[in-house]
Amino acid sequence: MGRDGWGDEIASGVVLTIALALATLPIGLVLGFFIALAKNTGESSLVLAANIYTTLFRGLPELLTLFIVYFGVQIAINQLFEALGFGSIEINSFFAGMIALSLVFSSFSSEVFLSAFKGVASGQYEGASALGLSRLQTMRLVILPQIIRLALPGLSNLWLILLKDTSLVMVIGLSDTLRQVSIAARVSREAFFFFFLACLIYLVLSIISSIGIGRIEAWTRRGDFGR
Repeated sequence: MGRDGWGDEIASGVVLTIALALATLPIGLVLGFFIALAKNTGESSLVLAANIYTTLFRGLPELLTLFIVYFGVQIAINQLFEALGFGSIEINSFFAGMIALSLVFSSFSSEVFLSAFKGVASGQYEGASALGLSRLQTMRLVILPQIIRLALPGLSNLWLILLKDTSLVMVIGLSDTLRQVSIAARVSREAFFFFFLACLIYLVLSIISSIGIGRIEAWTRRGDFGR
């Protein structure tokens, strides 16, 4: 730490990595849930649109998706603004990384949610209807808690993948953990030490995440102990 060390810079990179992952997670989860919901409706147009979305963003490399959002979308918006007589804009690197990772995360999480939907017995819907619950109440009180429980293991794996995929944002200039470590390794010429440090940082983040996920899984299964 301090002016002569790299501790401050690497610490700020770790904070950015965590912030980017946490900002991406809720967007990816919400998008993924609604995409799975669209597939589960059986409506042909919704199913087709959802399938195109997931095929596209599951098939493209994450890095290419990041470039498309950061460069391609920015060019398209600026061309549109110029046609309308407005000035050009620049997309924030953090925002671009968050959107790109959210698109990828949601495409994979939608498949996890869809499997969870299929894991809920049809009798649950029929029972809720017999009790007089509306479709919204059925989803909120009966179906959603079961979906969360069924989807949690798959979503846990996706979170760990997301945590590591945040390292891709270094290519668009964000000073995340890996970028700061790379700069430190190049300047100090102690590549082994700093890249080993990066390994430890990501490993610690994964361990902390696994502990937190384990506690969430235990909380969702708290009702099983009495059965």
